[in-house]
Parts: sequence; C-alpha cells; structure tokens
Amino acid sequence: MVPDYDKALYYTLWGQWDDLLVLMVRTKDDMLSKKIQHFLHSFRYSLDQQKIMESHDNLLYYLDHAMKQTPTVTMEI
Repeated sequence: MVPDYDKALYYTLWGQWDDLLVLMVRTKDDMLSKKIQHFLHSFRYSLDQQKIMESHDNLLYYLDHAMKQTPTVTMEI
C-alpha cells in the first residue's frame, strides 16, 4: 500500500493526472481512491478555485496521515 501513497504524492505534486486516475482505479485503499476522485473531479469541472485547492489539500493531508500510519519495511542484513 505504501507504493500507492508514494505514487499518489508524486503524481499529485507533478500534475500527472492520467497516472493519478489509473492509480485511483487500481488502489485497494477506498479512501485514497475517493480523495483522488474528488480532487480530479474538482480540478476538471469546478470553476471555484477555492474548491479545487481544498480538494487538493485534502488529498495531500490524507496521504501525509496514511504514510505516517503505515509501518515501514526494513531489511536486516
């Protein structure tokens, strides 16, 4: 699941909306999928800049929160 969060963050920060859309469909995290959906819908159809920024920030806040809650995998040599 962590790679999904990393990818979502990367795609969001670099404006790769097509890749973000594909991730929205493929991820197993329903909340992440909804946050991406809301952002992409606002970005594409809303004329209200405040709504677009709010959905963008909500996606980033969710990613930040999810990444903090997900344990990291470490390899011991």
